[in-house]
Formats: sequence, C-alpha cells, structure tokens
Amino acid sequence: MSNVLSGFKREARKIASSLGAPKFYIACAADYDISHEHFFDNPIIFRLREDVIPFLYDDYGHGIEHSKNVAIDAGAIVLAESEGQDREGVRRMVLLAQVAGLLHDVCRLDLDHARHSAETSRRILASYPLSDEDRDIVAYAIANHENTGPVEPAGDQIRQTVSDALHDADVFRWGPDHFVTTLWEICDYQDWPISATIERFPTAMERATARAAGLRTATGRTYGPDLMERGLIVGRRMYALMREYCETHPCD
Repeated sequence: MSNVLSGFKREARKIASSLGAPKFYIACAADYDISHEHFFDNPIIFRLREDVIPFLYDDYGHGIEHSKNVAIDAGAIVLAESEGQDREGVRRMVLLAQVAGLLHDVCRLDLDHARHSAETSRRILASYPLSDEDRDIVAYAIANHENTGPVEPAGDQIRQTVSDALHDADVFRWGPDHFVTTLWEICDYQDWPISATIERFPTAMERATARAAGLRTATGRTYGPDLMERGLIVGRRMYALMREYCETHPCD
C-alpha cells in the first residue's frame, strides 16, 4: 500500500475512533463477550480458523479479520435474538453462526460467491464433528447472506436465526469497518490511483445506506443504522479530505 493510501487509512481510523463505540457493542456487550470467548475457545472454531486461511483474500479486504468480525458479531446477534431459549440450542446456533461467518467469503472473488462459498463450505466441513443437518444450516446461511436475489425459505427457526444473524453481521461491516479498512485494501489490491478511489466513494456510501435497509433481525434493525451512520460519517469526511488533497497533489 502506498504511503499516501496508508495515510488516508490512518486518518479514517482516527475519525472512527473519535466517534466512540457503536451502540451495538455497548448494549449487547455481554452477548459480544460470550461470542468472542467462544470464538477463541471452541475446538471446532479453533480448527476452522486454521483451515479457512488458504481460502480467504486478505489483500481484498475479505480475509481472516473480516471473517472473524462477522463470525463474532453473528454469534452475538444469535445470543441477543435467543434470550430465554434452551441453552444447548442457543449454544449450537452460536457455533453454527460462527462457522458460517468464517466460511461465508471463501469464494469471494467468484461471480456468484455466496452460492460457491456455500458449496465449498460442505467440502471443508466434511471431516468435522458436525451433523449433516449442521452442515446444511451453515451452507444455507452462506448461500443467502447477500442481498442480491430472492432468499430461499429457511423452513425452520434454527436455520432462519443462523442465516439472519450471518447476514446482519456481514452488513455491519458496511459501517466503520468498510471505510476504515476494507475500501482501502480493495483500492490497494486493484492498484487504483487516488482519483479512482475518490470516484468510488459516493457509490460505497450509497451501498452502505442500501444495505442498512435490508437488515433481517430485530437486533440488526435496532443497532445497524447506528453502525451505518458512523461509517457514512467516516466516508463523508474522507471523501472531502481526499478531494482537498487532490487540489494540490497529483492523484492520477
């Protein structure tokens, strides 16, 4: 990554930090902490974290850090959505949501990456101590984690909860994460000049707004808009800073 791009990325991080913690991580702190602990302590997740690395695209902003954040947030959303339910059933849904979170972008550069990632997840999980039903739930969630196209009916509440939690956790990345990390890594991967990066900012902000409208869980609809707005604040400020920079520096 160029020094100029790295400087913009650092500035974006400073802006995001100045906004404080998003409401989701405050209101759902206990659920997040449980999910975070599960992510690092569960033996299945521990194994999968290693197995998934060759399939991820760190240079494209959808690597292990992105998948980790999606997995932990998905587990936290499951917990928030399942208060008062059977503990063993909830624990199982947290596990499956985190498995799906780690695997949801294993075919990220494919045209139909959600479907291909779902198919690949079955191969990766073939030797794991999971039931066929568990693998079906994970594949279903991954296949339906994008907003494009019709969503296949879930058929049962467990499948619906895991799928919706994965979807919303992925949409949460369109908050500060996108404008602090992902966008800069994509720009670096594509080797775009600063001028091309500036051109893409309005579209990125429009997509963040559109994704917020499609949140599927009550937790997502409650806290997602705050995350999206924080991302848009970072995006708008960085857009202005980059345009100002290009008034006095070559950007093509």
